[in-house]
Amino acid sequence: MPYAIEITQSYEKRLVKFLKKHRDITSKYGKVIRLLEVDPFHPSLRLHKLFGKLDKLYSVSIDMQYRISIEFYIEDNKIIPVQIGTHDEVYK
Repeated sequence: MPYAIEITQSYEKRLVKFLKKHRDITSKYGKVIRLLEVDPFHPSLRLHKLFGKLDKLYSVSIDMQYRISIEFYIEDNKIIPVQIGTHDEVYK
């Protein structure tokens, strides 16, 4: 069953800024989003739950340097991206 990706206005602003700065990641980002819709548990995404102040979020990898933190609702088949950036930017 496919998952719905819900893009908020705040995430869209972050995404536009991120992709302007990192144009070389655009195709990788698109691939990650398509894979999230089909199978968020695919091993290449490296989905994992976060801890501490981010314990309500999960993270997936775009590549070894960049991440997307997400709200992940399995029962509603809904994924809401929250933050995008480097490891340190996403986990702050």
